Amino acid sequence: MKRLVAIVGPTGIGKSRLALSLAARYGGEIIGADSRQVYRRLDIGTAKPSPEELDSVPHHLIDIINPDEPFSLAQYLELARAAIADIFKRQKLPFLVGGTGLYVRAVLEGWRPPPVSPDAEFRYNEERRAGEAGADALYQELARLDPAAAQRIDPRNLRRVIRALEVRAGTPWPSPESERKEPPDFAPLVIGLTADRSELYARVDRRVDEMLARGLVNEVENLLRMGYDLDLPALSGIGYRQVGQYLRGELTRAEAVRRIKTATHRFIRHQYAWFRPADARIHWFDIGDDEAIINKSLEGFLASEED
Repeated sequence: MKRLVAIVGPTGIGKSRLALSLAARYGGEIIGADSRQVYRRLDIGTAKPSPEELDSVPHHLIDIINPDEPFSLAQYLELARAAIADIFKRQKLPFLVGGTGLYVRAVLEGWRPPPVSPDAEFRYNEERRAGEAGADALYQELARLDPAAAQRIDPRNLRRVIRALEVRAGTPWPSPESERKEPPDFAPLVIGLTADRSELYARVDRRVDEMLARGLVNEVENLLRMGYDLDLPALSGIGYRQVGQYLRGELTRAEAVRRIKTATHRFIRHQYAWFRPADARIHWFDIGDDEAIINKSLEGFLASEED
C-alpha cells in the first residue's frame, strides 16, 4: 500500500517547518493544502515558504494561479491527485501540508466534487438576493439543500455560501458534493500539531507583527498597482482585507492590526472544527514535543508498509 503523510493544525503552529524537516529526512515532497498560497504574489500575508525553503525540498500547488483567476475545490483536487501520483511514480513520499481543512479532508477522504464552472450571472443574482433578503436567507437555503456543505461554511462568508449554492445548482445528480467519495489508493498518516490556545494566540500575534515588519502593507500596495481589486476572492483573506481597508483610509494602522489578530484568532477556532482533537485519525503532538517523538511515529508508519 502506498503511504502519504498529512500535517495539519491551526495557522501559525509550525506545520511548514515540520514538513520541511521531515521531507528532507525521509526523501519527501510537499503538496500545499492552503487555499491562499496557490496565488502568485501573495507571499507575506499567506506565510508562504521562502524561496530558499521552496528550493530545499520540492513543493507542489504553491504559486500556481494569478490572484484574479477563479479556483475551485475540484481544480485543487485534480492538481493534488496528479501531484501525488507523480510523487508515487518517482518512489518519493508525499507530504500533504496546510491549514485548509476542506482541501485536506477532500484529498484524504477521496471527495469527487462536480467540476461546476463559475457562473457570473448566478453570482450576481445571488448577491442581489442577499442584499434584499439578507445573507442568512441564502445560508438557510444552503442548509436545506446541502447540510454537509453548510456545516463546513461560516454563515458570514457570503462568497463561499454563494459558491456552494452555485455548485449545488450546477450539479446534475441529487446527492451533495461531499457525499460523492472514492477511497484513495494510499494509506495516510495524519500528524496534528497543537498548543495551548493562549500560547497559540500569542504566536500568531507575533507572526502578524513580523508580517507587517517584512512589508505586508507594501505587498498589498503592489497588488493594487498591478490592477488587482480588493474585492477579489484571493484578496479577501485575513490580512489583505484589513490592510486594504487601512490603505483606503477606512481604518487606522493600529485598528487594522488589531482586526487582523482578532480575525486570526477566530480563524484558528474555525480550523479546530476541521481538525478536532477527538478525531481518532489524527495523531496529535504538542509543539513543545521533541521532534524525535514524531519521527518514531512516522518510522513505525513507514515500516508497516513492509508487513
